[in-house]
Amino acid sequence: MPKQTKQAGANQAQQQAAQTTATEFASETNVSEVRRQNQQSAAKSAQQTQQPTE
Repeated sequence: MPKQTKQAGANQAQQQAAQTTATEFASETNVSEVRRQNQQSAAKSAQQTQQPTE
């Protein structure tokens, strides 16, 4: 039985590592997406500010 337990522990550690990596990737992707949206929003408001109102 100890061999089976060891294998299960290794599988769990591997799964946890994969989940952590996926989470880090997701948060990095999210950060870049938010940054891109902020830049678009800033550019849009800058355009609106420059347009003269009639």
